[in-house]
Amino acid sequence: MNPNGPKILIISSDTGGGHRSAAAAIVAGLESFVKGESYAIRVIRAVEESHHLAAKLVAIYNWLLRNKQHWMKYYYWLINRFRPDSREFFYKRTVGYVSSQFQKWCPHVVVSVHPLTQHMFARVLKELGLADRIPLVTVVTDPYYGFWKGWACDDVRLYLVASEEARRQLIDYGIPSERIKISGMPVHPKFSFPGDDAARVARTALGLDPDKFTVFLNAGWEGGGNISHIFRELIQGQLDVQAIFLAGKNEALKSEAELVAAEAKFPVKVIGYSDEVEKLMRAASVMVSKLGGLTTFEALTCRVPIIADTITQPMPQEASTVNLIVKSGAAVMLNKASDIVPVVHRMIDDSKHYAAMRAATITVVIPNATKRIVEEITALIPEHATASSESLAKNAA
Repeated sequence: MNPNGPKILIISSDTGGGHRSAAAAIVAGLESFVKGESYAIRVIRAVEESHHLAAKLVAIYNWLLRNKQHWMKYYYWLINRFRPDSREFFYKRTVGYVSSQFQKWCPHVVVSVHPLTQHMFARVLKELGLADRIPLVTVVTDPYYGFWKGWACDDVRLYLVASEEARRQLIDYGIPSERIKISGMPVHPKFSFPGDDAARVARTALGLDPDKFTVFLNAGWEGGGNISHIFRELIQGQLDVQAIFLAGKNEALKSEAELVAAEAKFPVKVIGYSDEVEKLMRAASVMVSKLGGLTTFEALTCRVPIIADTITQPMPQEASTVNLIVKSGAAVMLNKASDIVPVVHRMIDDSKHYAAMRAATITVVIPNATKRIVEEITALIPEHATASSESLAKNAA
């Protein structure tokens, strides 16, 4: 990265792992896909860093995600009803933090990947007289209809969304259609389909059989949900499989999974938090997980079908994702933990069924989405910023 190059500020939050993954994907995309230019990029956790009360909202969200997913619908309703992102109470407490981001390191473009960030930043840009000079771009990380109202902000210059359904939701929230482009989801370039040989290599690297059907149980970044119950049911079945269990940041869940794995009649690899989830997906024949936006599209990009954990009613912003991915044929719903054995059994025994699921993954993902996203972002950087960067580079040479 060039510290004297055009500056891009990405505003995010660690509410779950999806927004963090989106920010990382955009950074990687800028490094991989945009040739002939070098950018100075800063990623900040804008919600939790802005004020201790905002940090508490993040902590509550993550606690619910780990421990009480069936309560998440109430949190969703509360945030949509009271809109802390646009309240004067929160603005007064966060304006100092937001202003400091422009005073200390004034970017040429601001990119939001979180629904609670853009309103505060848009207002500060106006008050500092920078709204016309610094475009605000929002990359919506909820792929389909039914997402948070906080995504909709009148002062966002450009919206990049994953689907026509997401575009329609923003229009229904009052965003003009000409400010919305369908680009696909910001998936990190490391999530790709390198071929079946790479899957065998990935399994071998994990100490697993390179040719055996591999079930990847993904508890997510926070390590919550029903995955532990599903795992217990899986190991009790008479299946010719092997498994990977990802516990995320939940150490208690990892310890529990290790005890359960000791009873399994087939090989199990238990992993805690990992920054190399792409290697686990590469090794997987199928992923068992709730259908969060980024995790879902990362798996589908790797051509891994999904068994969607719908034992707990999906969170409102994820309900459409479940319905549409299942309708596409790339996923099946798991309504009871005890159904995991027959669902996996069918995938192993019915090769046509499994092949159809795997083929369907390609139909959901927009190819080169991250490349499209970074090209749209960089196209908004003012010409004077690029010219200044080129001049500095020539002088340095």
